[in-house]
Amino acid sequence: MNREEIIGKINSFLVEEFEVDASKITPEAPLKETLEMDSLDFVDLVVVIESNFGIKVKGEDFVNIKTFQDFYDFIINRVI
Repeated sequence: MNREEIIGKINSFLVEEFEVDASKITPEAPLKETLEMDSLDFVDLVVVIESNFGIKVKGEDFVNIKTFQDFYDFIINRVI
């Protein structure tokens, strides 16, 4: 799976899981605000990441993730 395929897969599950308009998901957009995430949504996101990519994610992994680009980079670096 290459970078573009990973980003496409991420965007697909974010649109489906968080019912957000795909046009709002841009690399520079703030992740938490765009997805309107609360603590339960965060748990859902971790579960979706683990089931889609087979990687384990901890809460502290998200400390430096501010934008979608940060999120993409985090997953890509763990998968590739």
